[in-house]
Amino acid sequence: MGKSLVIVESPAKAKTIGRFLGSKYIVKASMGHVRDLPRSQFGVDVENNFEPKYITIRGKGPVLKELRDASKKADRILLATDPDREGEAIAWHLAYALNVSDQECRVDFREITKDAVKEAIKQPRPISQSLVDAQQARRILDRIVGYQLSPLLWDKVKRGLSAGRVQSVAVRVIVDREREIEAFVQEEYWSVTAVLITDKAEEFEAKLRTRSGKKIELANEEEALKVKQDITGLPWIVRSVNKRERRRNPAPPFTTSTMQQEASRKLNFSAKKTMRIAQQLYEGLDVGPEGTVGLITYMRTDATRVSNEAVREVRTLIENEYGSNYIPGKPRHYASKKGAQEAHEAIRPTSSLRRPDQLKAHLTRDQFRLYKLIWERFVASQMSSAIFDSVRVDLEVGDYQFRSTGSTLKFPGFIRLYHEGSDEPNGVEVEERLLPAMEVGDNVKQKELNLNQHFTQPPPRYTEAMLVKTLEEKGIGRPSTYAPIIDTIAMRGYVYTEDKRFRPTELGIIVVDLLKEHFSNLLDVDFTAGMEQKLDLIEEGEVVWQDVIREFYEPFAEDLERAHKTLEKIDVQDEESDVVCEKCGRTMVYKLGRFGKFLACPGYPECKNTKPILHEIGVECEVCKANNRPNGQIVERRSRRGRLFYGCSNYPDCDFTMWQRPVAELCPHCGHNLAIKKQGTPPVCVNKECPGGNDS
Repeated sequence: MGKSLVIVESPAKAKTIGRFLGSKYIVKASMGHVRDLPRSQFGVDVENNFEPKYITIRGKGPVLKELRDASKKADRILLATDPDREGEAIAWHLAYALNVSDQECRVDFREITKDAVKEAIKQPRPISQSLVDAQQARRILDRIVGYQLSPLLWDKVKRGLSAGRVQSVAVRVIVDREREIEAFVQEEYWSVTAVLITDKAEEFEAKLRTRSGKKIELANEEEALKVKQDITGLPWIVRSVNKRERRRNPAPPFTTSTMQQEASRKLNFSAKKTMRIAQQLYEGLDVGPEGTVGLITYMRTDATRVSNEAVREVRTLIENEYGSNYIPGKPRHYASKKGAQEAHEAIRPTSSLRRPDQLKAHLTRDQFRLYKLIWERFVASQMSSAIFDSVRVDLEVGDYQFRSTGSTLKFPGFIRLYHEGSDEPNGVEVEERLLPAMEVGDNVKQKELNLNQHFTQPPPRYTEAMLVKTLEEKGIGRPSTYAPIIDTIAMRGYVYTEDKRFRPTELGIIVVDLLKEHFSNLLDVDFTAGMEQKLDLIEEGEVVWQDVIREFYEPFAEDLERAHKTLEKIDVQDEESDVVCEKCGRTMVYKLGRFGKFLACPGYPECKNTKPILHEIGVECEVCKANNRPNGQIVERRSRRGRLFYGCSNYPDCDFTMWQRPVAELCPHCGHNLAIKKQGTPPVCVNKECPGGNDS
């Protein structure tokens, strides 16, 4: 048998697979797509059943030549692109470009390990036309919206704007939340908490819940004081003691969405960064004596299914590492969400025996942190439940009922290894509160009665993790699209982040309102989710892709024509600042870039002056003081990659910078400003030459 040409997408993947297959195989990379719709024209013939016009992507000529030359030296061609719609479409385009005649040319694997690759190579299959059609339908739908709606925005709102079918709905989600916040009316309420003492002088807390068995809500201080007045001097009696064992089960192994959410919460990774690093872990890395190997399974998945082999391996690991008490009697099986692609597995280590600490020396810091997160989540998913002893005590004083709850960890189970993150700012993962022993009928004494004022809070703005979760719950997009959606809406200037939460720009609000008024379906969340379901039906071979596009296009074209005729020009004015451009004397305006607002001269392109918006933090620059310069103030700045750092407001005359946030307090050993290295920790000296050893 002669040689086989195996084509994958990336050089890293090619390198890993080439090492597994040996000299009888030539492994080459297509570097992603080789054919696509043209960028310079619409490329869809709406009069001819939406026939797409595909061309070779600019710059891919040399890649195709290399692949064609390699194909001449091979007896067969195997297309081993990623196991999803996009990968199937790449394989389809490659088959066309290389004139592949063999029907059984498609190879897919969901982990890049020696056994998985060799087994897949033995079982090539035909290219799935329904998968290709689903990708084509999405691509053409997005082209129709992008290329036909964007000119309307250029003409009626502002040059350079663009619209996306799914991205616009994501912006609407953020705009709707902002309007909820603006419409929110804060309301006052009060709580009553008692500090009580048993006859053994043991203290505990109890909170007011009901009056005469009915839930009580205190709207103001007067009502709270009435409670205090009513119970002053009355006896406290224990009315019930409820003890039970409570179990907490582990979370399922990661899907794309949950991985992005957890990496955002725990590692402060953007969705885009998470996917980039996950791709590296999937495609293969050199891990020492073992060589180059894929460390995780395919990272674009919405399924929680795990292979039997992987479950057996991890259960053995858990028993050896933690003991038999830490594995449940039967393997855990997790139900995937409706419509999940069950052909895929969840994201897991290709071998749980590759512990993170064993790989640390061979991975970058970010690769290690993400691999450790994936490994711990997967191992924990097959561990025993955590067991808590919970106690609930109800107490009565006059007509009022108070409740105290306690919980102690009886057996840690999976939380010995892994705690799931929370979107709550002060989310507590494992809370232990031990209550003193009490019996029904016991009397306790009141030590304190605390009346506390509270105010209802508006719904929070979306963090990236919250937005990904919301998009998934609403059925907007698919695992492979969450990161590009978020990246695109920020790049287009429709949203920006403030304190790691999304806010819409004025432009974003204007565009959403315009689209809602004139293209109600396009901005409708349910309509967009329904379109995703139709794409799934195309993939399953249930419907014809052209029919789905026609059903969308005909009303869209009518809306577009009407909007061009009736929509008046919207004048979007830049907000003026109080800063004068030192180069031309104009008043500078606020603009929005990828990393937030900045100042720009309105005289562009004649004057291209821009400035960052400087936020002072109330700390004087120690370098300016030491050199008798005009006093500079420490301000927040952003690096070219968007990372926050601190520098002097006198830049470029003073080039003092530091990554940590400085405070006004000085180091007693060296006189430098102390700085906060990590939020919630006391300030320390960051001067490496400090005689106090940086522990001030």
